[in-house]
Amino acid sequence: MWKGRFQQETAPAVQRFTESISFDWRLYRYDTEGSIAHARALEKSGLLTGDERRQIEQGLRQIGDEIEAGTFAFRPELEDVHMNIEAALTERIGPAGAKLHTARSRNDQVALDLRLYLRSEVDAIGRLIRNLQRALVGLGRRFQAAVIPGYTHLQRAQPVPFAHHLLAYVEMLQRDADRLQDARKRINIFPLGSGAIAGSTIPLDRAYAAELLGFPALTRNSMDAVSDRDFAAETLFVLALTGVHLSRLSEDFILFASSEFRFVRISDAYSTGSSLMPQKKNPDVCELTRGKGGRLIGDLTTLLTILKGLPMTYNRDLQEDKVAVFDAVDQIKLILEVYAGMVNEIDVDLEQAKAAAADPALLATDLADYLVLRGLPFRQAHEVIGKLVAYSLAQKRGFAELNLSEFQRFNEKFAPDVFTVLNVERSLQNRTAVGAPSPDNLNRELAEWERRLNG
Repeated sequence: MWKGRFQQETAPAVQRFTESISFDWRLYRYDTEGSIAHARALEKSGLLTGDERRQIEQGLRQIGDEIEAGTFAFRPELEDVHMNIEAALTERIGPAGAKLHTARSRNDQVALDLRLYLRSEVDAIGRLIRNLQRALVGLGRRFQAAVIPGYTHLQRAQPVPFAHHLLAYVEMLQRDADRLQDARKRINIFPLGSGAIAGSTIPLDRAYAAELLGFPALTRNSMDAVSDRDFAAETLFVLALTGVHLSRLSEDFILFASSEFRFVRISDAYSTGSSLMPQKKNPDVCELTRGKGGRLIGDLTTLLTILKGLPMTYNRDLQEDKVAVFDAVDQIKLILEVYAGMVNEIDVDLEQAKAAAADPALLATDLADYLVLRGLPFRQAHEVIGKLVAYSLAQKRGFAELNLSEFQRFNEKFAPDVFTVLNVERSLQNRTAVGAPSPDNLNRELAEWERRLNG
């Protein structure tokens, strides 16, 4: 494509070093789609005849179908997907194919392809997030009555419904989905027509081409248009954060499935065994998800590092952006797909959960609230209950096993009704503030998420 300027063939090692067809072939559908729109814009400007445009369009669709079927022969010496498709088109239809690149550079061409690709993938990832949210809400609904200890610092804190715990992750995933849709707004801007750096002296109706491809807005600066990868970095940030959220959920499931907790059982279909120890059942889906969270962060770091030192405008470094983008998209889609399947088959050990939630220490804060409602300042109530906890531990008896006189040693405001506080169900029923896990609140939240996710 640059034989007019160069007197020597590109060295074979340089060809191997500079090619990107080994990975950017995946853009073929978007490349042919963008080229068809460009051909129609060229026809509208009088630079192609109707017959030439039809030849180009027919040829591009045929090439796309061959790539889809795996019968198209890519040529590494042509470097990338753009030149492979253009060269094949020109070989097949002749001079009309050579006109296709009029008023277009690979710089704005690849910017368009990447935007088309990410726009499509963001929508697909959004649907997968929604599926996982449905699975989590479904698991919560199936085990709505299950109560487990809630943890802070990985120490038992207060009783919470298992479904309330799951809905915390549904909220996280919704923020991820919202961020993806927000990033989509910045993906969905049309760069074609920016040329290599400063547009073209050949007039094209950019708005017409953008409309053909469903872009609501045009880039406003040709230099920025060909070098901007903010939209890709923003998308990778969202995918990395989604990976972080799923890593945290994985850690919870890993702990809850362990012999020490035994709150949940992960299906055999989503577990693996040990090559040595026949008794083992390992939560490998969760562990790999936790590991892939680091990989997603790495993809984001790769892209940001590529971008941070680039001068205006396009630089060949940007060829490497697609490696990080493709990997992040592939990994998050794989994680979300397998995770939803795993969650749909998780079982809860209700007896084990109930036994753990019956830990009397979980109601220490309820006892402090009891004293507050009888006029004791909270800090004093906190101190009283702290001493009562120490006494209970020393006696090796739970709160319910103490008698009233023992309570009153620590404060005279304790009355016979103190024992009504020592009930997990009552504790949850009293947590009625918005966002708190009372049974009524929980039922409303599950119903609202079911409505939102299935609407």
